[in-house]
Amino acid sequence: MLEKVNTARERWGGVHNMVDSWLSDRQGLIVKYCALSAAKPLSEEEIPLAQLVQDFCQVMMDYCSAGHFEIYQRLMDEARDYADGSVEFAETLVPRLDELTGLCVDFNDNYDRFCDLEQLAKLPAELSRVGEVLEERFELEDQMIERLYTAHQETAAG
Repeated sequence: MLEKVNTARERWGGVHNMVDSWLSDRQGLIVKYCALSAAKPLSEEEIPLAQLVQDFCQVMMDYCSAGHFEIYQRLMDEARDYADGSVEFAETLVPRLDELTGLCVDFNDNYDRFCDLEQLAKLPAELSRVGEVLEERFELEDQMIERLYTAHQETAAG
């Protein structure tokens, strides 16, 4: 996952400051995910598991919110300005991105608050599922960025 972020940053870095910042936030989210995945629920660690879960949830919700309420909209606005058909492509991705956002919100709702032992027992499986959700989300977001950037770059050059 982390390698894909670096590839995306190399590919689209500098295109828009907003995208650069968002890709940096994505990398931070992946780092939090990896730290949480590597944590041992019942061991004495420097950072308690509950704090790792809360940190991950906060970063994930910030990332998802930025995508849902800011980035997608700005990319769509730019696509509309170019009127090159990229809006239609992006609109095919947004419903699935909305579903994936909902799954992230569900994870957050279940784990952002106090976790009891029953919840902690489910955490590895739930974390694996949310990792798959995030990976699909990143792939769709990358498709949107690539399509909009490529289309706009070609239009600007033409």
